[in-house]
Amino acid sequence: MRYPRDLAFALLAAAVLPGPGCAPAPERRPQQYSVEQFMNTRRIGGSSFSAGEKTILFFSNETGVFNGYTVPVEGGPAKQVTRSATDAVFTYSFFPNDGRILYGSDRGGNEIEHLYVLEENGKTTELTPGQKARAEFHQWSRDGSSFFVGWNRRDPRYMDVYEVDAATLKPRLAYRNTQGLDFAAVSPDKRYFALIRSITTSNFDMYLYDRQAGKLTHLSPHKGDVIFQPQMFSLDSRTLYYLTDEGREFAYLKRMDLATGKSEPDEQAEWDIMYASLSHQGRYKVVGINRDARTEIRIVETATGKRLELPSLPNAEISSVRISKSEKLMAFYVNGSRSPANLYVYDFGAGQYRKLTESMNPEIAPEDLVEAQVVRYKSFDGLEVPAVYYEPLPAAGEKVPALVWVHGGPGGQSRVGYSPLIQYLVNHGYAILAVNNRGSSGYGKTFYKMDDRKHGEGDLEDCVAARKFLAATGRVDPEKIGIIGGSYGGYMVLAALAFQPDAFAVGVDIFGVSNWVRTLQSIPSWWTSFREALYVEMGHPARDEAYLRKISPLFHADRIRKPLLVLQGANDPRVLKAESDEIVEAVKKNGVPVEYVVFSDEGHGFVKKENEISGYRAIREFLDRHLKGSS
Repeated sequence: MRYPRDLAFALLAAAVLPGPGCAPAPERRPQQYSVEQFMNTRRIGGSSFSAGEKTILFFSNETGVFNGYTVPVEGGPAKQVTRSATDAVFTYSFFPNDGRILYGSDRGGNEIEHLYVLEENGKTTELTPGQKARAEFHQWSRDGSSFFVGWNRRDPRYMDVYEVDAATLKPRLAYRNTQGLDFAAVSPDKRYFALIRSITTSNFDMYLYDRQAGKLTHLSPHKGDVIFQPQMFSLDSRTLYYLTDEGREFAYLKRMDLATGKSEPDEQAEWDIMYASLSHQGRYKVVGINRDARTEIRIVETATGKRLELPSLPNAEISSVRISKSEKLMAFYVNGSRSPANLYVYDFGAGQYRKLTESMNPEIAPEDLVEAQVVRYKSFDGLEVPAVYYEPLPAAGEKVPALVWVHGGPGGQSRVGYSPLIQYLVNHGYAILAVNNRGSSGYGKTFYKMDDRKHGEGDLEDCVAARKFLAATGRVDPEKIGIIGGSYGGYMVLAALAFQPDAFAVGVDIFGVSNWVRTLQSIPSWWTSFREALYVEMGHPARDEAYLRKISPLFHADRIRKPLLVLQGANDPRVLKAESDEIVEAVKKNGVPVEYVVFSDEGHGFVKKENEISGYRAIREFLDRHLKGSS
C-alpha cells in the first residue's frame, strides 16, 4: 500500500506457471460466451450488519446501475433498498442503533460525491448539499452516536472533518483542514484524529489532532522516504496502530503509546501489510497482507495472540472481513479467477459459514474460464518483473493473439481475481499478461520507486519485454501481440505506440493520459493534499514542462502508426476528455485506423452495465479486426 486512498479488493491465490518439461494441460475447447453473458455476472461489494445482526447491507449492479441491497444472515433472497436508475449508489453502513442506511452517490461519474441517509420509511435525506462540494464517509464513533465525514464546502481544496449527530443529522465542524492533511482514524473516545500528509508518493507523515486541546502534533519526524499510515486506535484511545516501512522493504504494523511517543512492532509479514483493524470489543485484530498479487487475511485473538483458522475454500481466497458488533458473526467476500466475489457470513460459535449471494451468471460454466497464474520474467536490464498470466484453454495447438495488460496508477498493481473483461477476451482466444512493471505496488519500496521521473522509460521497456515471455510460451503468435490499459495504463499504451512504434501490433487506450502537462495542471481541487506528492514523482507542470512534453504521447503522435482504440468517460475529472479527443485527432492525421468510444454518463472508470457491455464489445471487435485478423 502506497496511497492513502488505496482500497483492498478480494483476489484469488495463484499457481506458478509450469516450467519447461511440465506436462501440458489436456486439450479442451471451451464454450464461448457473449459479452452480455459475461456482464450478467453481478459486481457486489461492501458489508454492514444491521443493529440486530439479522441482515447485511451491500451494493450490487444487478439492475445495471449500482444500488443498495440487504440479505438475511440466515440466507434467502436479497432485497433492493435503493432504486437509482441513473447514478451509482454505494452503500456505506446501517446506522448502529436503528434501520437507517448511509450511502453515497455522484453524478455521472464526476466524483463529486454527496452523502445521503435512507430513512426506515423510505424517505431520503441529503446530508452534504452543494453543487460543487464533495463529501466522503470516514467512520462511525464507537458509541454509535455520531459519524465523521470529510467535506470541502468551506474551501474546495481541503476536506474538513465534520462530526454528524446520528439523531439530528446535523454536521458540526470538528477539524478545520488548512494544511491539506488526509483523515485516517478517530479514537474511540472521539478526542483524537489521526491524519496523514503526503510528501511524496513513497513518503508520508502522520499527525495527531487533539480536539480537546485544539493541538496538532507531528508524530513521525524522520529522514528519507518512509511511509506512515495510521490504521486505528486501541479501545482505551491510548495507543495508535500504524503501518510503516521504516527500516524495511515492506510495510508492517507498529503501535505507538501516545503518552510516551514510544513505538514497537506489532505485526510483520514477508510482504506489505495493506490494512489492519480491531473488532468492536477488541477481541479480534484483522490484518490484510498483499502476498504476491493476492490477499491474505490474518485474524488474531488479541488476548492470546492465537491466529484463527479461516474457512478452507478451494481455488479462492477470503477478503473484506467485517466482524459484527457482538463479535459473534463475520461477513467476508470470496473471490476466484473463475468466480466473481460472493458475500459469506461466518458464525464464530458454530464454526460454520454460509454463502449469501450468487454473483456468477448461471449460463457460464466455470470450467470454460481460466485460472490466473503468477509468473515472472526478465526485463531488458535483468530486472525480474512480476505478472499475472491468463492463457486460453488449449485448442489443437493453435497459436493465439495476446495482449500485454498495464494497470493504472502510477503505482497500482495487477492482482489475481475475477475480471469479466479479461475472461471475456481469453474466452474468445486472447492470451493476456497483466504486467507489474517497475513502479508497481506490492513488491517493496525499492521496486516501487524505480520509475520516479523515468515514466515511459524503464516501465515501458518492462512492457515491451513481456512480448518475449508471451512468445516463449509457444502458444502465442509473436506477430499478434497488442497492448491494453486504463488510466496510467492507458498512458502506457499511448507511450508504447509513440515511443516503441514497432513493439505492438495494436493499442487499446482506456481513458489514458496523452498530455501530462495538462493532466497535472487540471488535478481536481479536492486532490490538493496529494498534488505536490504527485508532482515529485511525475514532474511539475510549470517547472518541468519540457520533460513532461518529452514523455507525453500527444506531442509525438506523428510516430504512431498502429491501429488504436480509445475509450473515454465524458465526465472524467482525472483524465479529461480533451486528452482522448486530441490524441484521436492527432493519430487520424497519420492515416492510422482509429476508433473512439465516448460515454456521456461515465467518469474515470465505467460503472453502468450497459456502457460496460458496449465498451467491452467494442474492444473485442477492434481486436478481432486488427489483431486476430491481421496477417
